[in-house]
Amino acid sequence: MNTHIPVMLPEVCSILEETRDLRFVVDATLGLGGYSEGVLRKWRKAAVLGIDQDPQAIEVTRRKLMDYGDRFRAVHGNFRDLTTILKKSGMGKPDAVIFDLGVSSIQIETPERGFSFQKDGPLDMRMDSLNERQEMAGDIINKATMRELITLFRKYGEDPYAAQIARGIVRFRESSGPIKSTSELVRIIRETLPAPVQRKMGKNPSRKVFQALRIAVNDELQALDDALDQCEGLAQGVMTVIVVSYHSLEDRIVKNRFREWASRGRGKLPFKRPLVPSEEELKENWRSRSAKLRAFSFLVQVAKEAGR
Repeated sequence: MNTHIPVMLPEVCSILEETRDLRFVVDATLGLGGYSEGVLRKWRKAAVLGIDQDPQAIEVTRRKLMDYGDRFRAVHGNFRDLTTILKKSGMGKPDAVIFDLGVSSIQIETPERGFSFQKDGPLDMRMDSLNERQEMAGDIINKATMRELITLFRKYGEDPYAAQIARGIVRFRESSGPIKSTSELVRIIRETLPAPVQRKMGKNPSRKVFQALRIAVNDELQALDDALDQCEGLAQGVMTVIVVSYHSLEDRIVKNRFREWASRGRGKLPFKRPLVPSEEELKENWRSRSAKLRAFSFLVQVAKEAGR
């Protein structure tokens, strides 16, 4: 059974309450529909368009939210194609776009997807499991050079032990052949790093490597950049963008983009520092521990009227 608790849902709803007449929300990372359901329950006249790369999540969430009828629609796609998806939907311009950049519960809890370093599975990590042409984590791990692996683990994992881990992976490949599973990769990393280093890290030493591989497989940072570009293009009135991120690479992109929009007079930052989960939420949902929520409110029409 997949469990899912939407991160900082009360805070998200509180931000959306600032929109006087909320009619249409895009849940750009649908997952198991936590934010979509929250909006549909609270705003009885609002419609939600959910977007997700994961066909399994789409199927599960369509069933879960079927009682909301035509107020909810789900589309299989990547949020980097936000403008195209919206045009095809015919639902018009959104009042708000919500991004939750974390890996969904259904992905983490399904070993066959290869996202978890705590479960044995294939080195896959594709968010769109139907895309057979997409490179998988195993392709990268087994084909990349040592230098490429070091760069990857440093850039996307910010791992200070990137060089040692990359050497251990290449050494294993040379002596034993391809790395075939998540558990095998975890074992290689544990056998590569000295015990004192692992104790100092405090967490699973594979965590940052798995993060780096997932980002690379799904081109996550560039996809986020592309989606934010399109949000600005969609904003022809009052529109709110809400982003929940889980590591510094994502948060930095969002923070810098929101500040840039504010400096150009495109709207306002409802709060300058990111919101973080409450102590109560951390007790109920440990996966929220690294979350940061940022928001930006486009006020394009107000700016035009002020200039008349």
